[in-house]
Amino acid sequence: MRLIGLLLSVLLSMLGLLATPAQAQAPVRSYDSIIESGVLKVALYEDFPPYSFQQDGQPRGVDYELAQALANGLGLKLELIWAPPGEKLDDDLRDYIWRGHYLRPEVLADVMLRVPYDRDFAYMSNEFGELANDLVVMFGPYQRERWQVAYDRRRLKAVPSVAVFQQHPIGVEVDSVPSFYLSSVFDGMLSGKTHHFSNPQAAFAGMKKGEVDAVMALRGEIDWQLRQAADSNLALAENAYPKLGKQVWDIGMAVHQSNRQLAYALEEQLEELILAGELKQLYGHYGLRYELPGLYQEAD
Repeated sequence: MRLIGLLLSVLLSMLGLLATPAQAQAPVRSYDSIIESGVLKVALYEDFPPYSFQQDGQPRGVDYELAQALANGLGLKLELIWAPPGEKLDDDLRDYIWRGHYLRPEVLADVMLRVPYDRDFAYMSNEFGELANDLVVMFGPYQRERWQVAYDRRRLKAVPSVAVFQQHPIGVEVDSVPSFYLSSVFDGMLSGKTHHFSNPQAAFAGMKKGEVDAVMALRGEIDWQLRQAADSNLALAENAYPKLGKQVWDIGMAVHQSNRQLAYALEEQLEELILAGELKQLYGHYGLRYELPGLYQEAD
């Protein structure tokens, strides 16, 4: 897909249909211009329940609710930019924060949510030894995320370790971290029982039909699907994930590096929401467990 996009870009340039970068790229709005406009443009991942999605034509999800609260705190109207996820987070930051997508370069967000708050990623270098995300500031951790397994007690008594998935089928989203992990851990011993689905919702539907006995996904996705299922036979596993690598990480926001003033203003609003318990309450409204990011755990 990346090669097809590159070839299309070259073809459009040859035909004179693609504007030059100076013509195409939308300017990054300063904090003053954002306040003057009365609108905060926020990029959210599309079709990503329970974080950000649409239901009956209306936006929903914890990230949408947070974006609305942040905009309200600044006295601004919220404007959503729905972002289809790219192959890598670098692509998403480029397309929505600092350059714009080649098919719609005029669309830039003031801030993007659900960005890993990770020092190693923020200072990651590209193949030339340069900072890969030097035009982006990642800030404002608002939630700690983890991996989670849910299982059906009618077919699986317990999950003391992932080793049980040598005998019991488990569902994962295709091309996801759980997919790569379960297909490769223990020299691939679990790969034969790892079943791939288009998304966690489909994996849960497969568990309901008896195609798999368990599902592995993000904790929030698991919590949301359990709430939707409302089935007392579905339970949360408490197993560890040996050799998985990063199993716990914080989620935050990103702005253009020239817009630190906006980042400071959003952080101030965010801290009030976290310390007042409003963010935890928001997560609870969607049936999700809320865990403070490391920054606030250390403060405690």
